Amino acid sequence: MLEASVQSKVNQWLGGNYDADTKSAVQQLLDSQNFIELTDSFYKDLEFGTGGLRGLIGIGSNRMNQYTVGAATQGLANYLNKAFPNQKISVAIAHDSRIKSDEFAEVIANIFSANGIEVYLFSALRPTPELSFAIRALGCKSGVVVTASHNPKEYNGYKAYWDDGSQVVAPHDKNIIGEVNAIQSVDDIKFAGDASKIHKIDSEIDEKYIAQILSLSISKEAIARQKDLKIVYTPLHGTGVTLVPTLLERMGFDNVTLIAEQAEPKGNGLFPTVVYPNPEESEAMSMAVAKANEIDADLVMGTDPDADRVGIAVKNHHGEIQLLNGNQTATLLIYYLLQAWQEAGKLTGKEFVCKTIVTTDIIDKMAADYGVHCYNTLTGFKYIAQVIRELEGKQQFIGGGEESYGYLIGDAVRDKDAIASCAMIAELTAYAKDKGLSLFDMMMEVYKKFGFYYEGLISLTKKGKSGAEEIQQMMADFRANPPASLAGSPVIRIDDYKSLQRTENGQTIAIPAGEMGIESSNVLQFFTADGTKFTCRPSGTEPKIKFYVGVVGALHRNEDFDEVYALLKQKVAEIGAELNLK
Repeated sequence: MLEASVQSKVNQWLGGNYDADTKSAVQQLLDSQNFIELTDSFYKDLEFGTGGLRGLIGIGSNRMNQYTVGAATQGLANYLNKAFPNQKISVAIAHDSRIKSDEFAEVIANIFSANGIEVYLFSALRPTPELSFAIRALGCKSGVVVTASHNPKEYNGYKAYWDDGSQVVAPHDKNIIGEVNAIQSVDDIKFAGDASKIHKIDSEIDEKYIAQILSLSISKEAIARQKDLKIVYTPLHGTGVTLVPTLLERMGFDNVTLIAEQAEPKGNGLFPTVVYPNPEESEAMSMAVAKANEIDADLVMGTDPDADRVGIAVKNHHGEIQLLNGNQTATLLIYYLLQAWQEAGKLTGKEFVCKTIVTTDIIDKMAADYGVHCYNTLTGFKYIAQVIRELEGKQQFIGGGEESYGYLIGDAVRDKDAIASCAMIAELTAYAKDKGLSLFDMMMEVYKKFGFYYEGLISLTKKGKSGAEEIQQMMADFRANPPASLAGSPVIRIDDYKSLQRTENGQTIAIPAGEMGIESSNVLQFFTADGTKFTCRPSGTEPKIKFYVGVVGALHRNEDFDEVYALLKQKVAEIGAELNLK
């Protein structure tokens, strides 16, 4: 039998103003007494969080479908009309290759238009960063992209953006959530669109976006000399295929191999060649790496389905194709940007880079060496976008990134941008090769100059109510009994982002809140005398607690790389063991 609250919701859907197919599907679950599926589908409403929606596709209040997407859009439309009274309001909408993404995009367009809002709807799938660009280029007040990023094929999602092209932040995030939660009935949703207010967009925005990325190029001469650089690219059945190959060709690279089996996005929301369409996973990148080995490629790049994150692989010092992690790629990107800007005479003392507090600290060290400020924000690109917004007109943003494979170059986009990142990664590879270096060689040169930084991630899954309580208890224990040392080095500083307090040298001071990407958040960081950084952070989207361990050593010769790398990995493992992280 169903719980009374679940049965009540099921009855609402059977008796309410829902389409016949939906009602039939609900009735079939009832008739077959599939109470587990019914409970999962109806026991709660799919939560509209600060980033939007994400969930399994299906019928019910706890699933991604036209009605939950409709309620989210109606709530956002209501807030837009309140936030911009007596103004012309427009929004931009994009979608990825996932199941029902195009259908949801049409539903969203219809609802906005029914609420008197002008809509710019991409006529076919497009990357998330292009949606961010389009909002600014078209002067929109908001935007939506239908995507579940790198989640499994059963999922879809809905990300909301504000007028600066970034994901919504305070106070708009909480205000929108309030409006979405106020939608109590399907009858509150205006599904009947106004076709006169829906405008299809495609190539005109593509051309502006590509032109903007091309304008970021610094080493055109190196590209010209290295135009036959062997590049392998896979879009992992996603939106990257719409722009990355064209962009690389426009830059002058004429030896790009596209993984054909993963290059057809339409109808491939099933992601048939991968378990997860996630460029962080070696399995997802395996076809591209195999092709790279076959043709002796210089560079492998793979973007996730909505093309906001990119993973890369390069030939290492043993001649093997090796995947780089997000911190390593961020290090190479920022190093190249700083070096190229310096060589071009573009550094004036008013430039800055930006990263999250869990991303490698080698970026801080490199930036300082070039006289460039590095801002650190909470995890999430909306905080990096916030720093860019607050410094607009005062300082020049060069680039930034986070350890989870998201990077941004230039400020025309306000979210992580794998399209521009692919262009700049290809350029920096050409720049390195022009100097007789592989990308891996360049990374070792950076480590020799600034220190060999290595970061490990320990992620513990704790499911259900008891798991959530266990995660909270672990955080409470770290606050009540902080480690005095890590791997033998004394802890000299503690940053508690929940209380926004820093303890150092026996003194406690406030961490500034409400500005530059910092606000109260359940995150703890411990710093030791030897440069180790240990971060505790419960995940905001999964039943996990994550521990980021950053250590640093010295690399004097390329020949010592493997030995130093092994020692640093061992140190991370030792810290995990001594803190009993299991």
